Amino acid sequence: MNKATHCGISGLVKLGQCMILFMLFLQTGYADKSSSVAVFPSTSMPIQLAAAPSTKSATRNKTVSNKKSTKEEFDHIVTGFELTGVHRREKCESCHSRGIFKGTPTTCDGCHTQGRNIASSVKPLNHAPTQQPCDQCHDSRGWSGARFDHSAVLPGQCGRCHNGSIANNKPAGHMATSASCETCHNTRAWTPAVFDHSAVTPGACVTCHNGANATGKPGGHLVTVESCDVCHSTRAWVPARYDHSAVTLGTCGNCHNGSTATGKPSGHIVTALSCDNCHSTRRWTPATFDHSSVTPGTCATCHNGSTATGKPSGHVITSASCDSCHSTQAWIPAGFDHSTVVPGTCSNCHNGSTATGKPGGHFVTTQQCDACHSTSRWIPTTSYSHNSAFFPGQHAASVSCIDCHTGNSETIAWRYSTYKPECAGCHANDFETGPHKKTETPSTIYYTVSELRDCTGSCHLYSDNTFTSITKTRSGEHRPSSSEF
Repeated sequence: MNKATHCGISGLVKLGQCMILFMLFLQTGYADKSSSVAVFPSTSMPIQLAAAPSTKSATRNKTVSNKKSTKEEFDHIVTGFELTGVHRREKCESCHSRGIFKGTPTTCDGCHTQGRNIASSVKPLNHAPTQQPCDQCHDSRGWSGARFDHSAVLPGQCGRCHNGSIANNKPAGHMATSASCETCHNTRAWTPAVFDHSAVTPGACVTCHNGANATGKPGGHLVTVESCDVCHSTRAWVPARYDHSAVTLGTCGNCHNGSTATGKPSGHIVTALSCDNCHSTRRWTPATFDHSSVTPGTCATCHNGSTATGKPSGHVITSASCDSCHSTQAWIPAGFDHSTVVPGTCSNCHNGSTATGKPGGHFVTTQQCDACHSTSRWIPTTSYSHNSAFFPGQHAASVSCIDCHTGNSETIAWRYSTYKPECAGCHANDFETGPHKKTETPSTIYYTVSELRDCTGSCHLYSDNTFTSITKTRSGEHRPSSSEF
């Protein structure tokens, strides 16, 4: 036999071996993979097959057994069931239990159903209620990312599947409605949901939004009998707006009466005026009142605590009109124009009745306010000009009122009455003998307090004790206005 003939016969033998193995698999589902032996149940006679050289078949449907000793590849597509996705990674025995290949299910529910002998996953307890086969929504890539093709579903027929049995129905918290799902939802996701209001007749909102077919007014909604679209848009409930352009001025109370629409709250200032006297149609606050037509001095006609805010309990005591101190922009800051007040007449107002008077700890005096205070503020006080005939004038030194007025009285007693009304009447104890020499010959003689009671008088130095010849003239050395004294 030549070489060509031998090769041809060898090829035929190999082909015959493959055909026998494949036929055995299809008819009996059993082949001894530990050796090149096929077993026929009808005869129980093994047929020894010649070993064939290793070859590689198509790789897209190959499964690999996990036996440690050998590794065999098999092209699963020849069985009529193509392996795709996660099926390609599964072990053979996961589906072919006990080495039986024939009769293995090829449908989803044939394996993925509770009670099957095949090791596979089944629908979890929280799966959407449905009687549809798995491949209606899932593919072999994995359970997650399930999709259902709604393209063939007729409009309005959602409820045939989404009835809580075949597929999800409306959850417990769903708004009350009998409309079909696609009226508000799309097939991509339940949310966001929208409703096309373009065909709804204006003013007919309550036909659906009655709390039964669709959401109605919540418990905290302002009291009104108006239709939803009077204030709300079809895009969202909030923000809500009402068009006041057609409302006649002064008729706010027709709606804002606490029944049809919001009325004055409990903390509102007491007033019988219409809302639009102070408020705008944009918002309640800030609120303003146009005082331009109010006659000056007539503030209390409204600001009497009844029609409008009056003086609070802590207000300064006064019978003056509000506009005497306040402006129409705001209560504070408040100011009074004293330019027309006659000097010395402060107590006409500042008497504790018309306006603030002297507080309890004030210095006792009969002087008017402007004797010590300015009209811009009570403190600091201004310099006081003493009007007593005995007051020698303003002192250059820093002297406060209580340095002399040690008692709470504007009239004080002389400290050293023997020397009144001269300087020594107050300063006798301040006299220093040493600097006040009268003569140094034949012996030193000093002036006494009594002799120099008037500090501004003469204080000459004499040549001797006859006091007839002056050696040094000293006169008017000390004055209240002199800083060295």
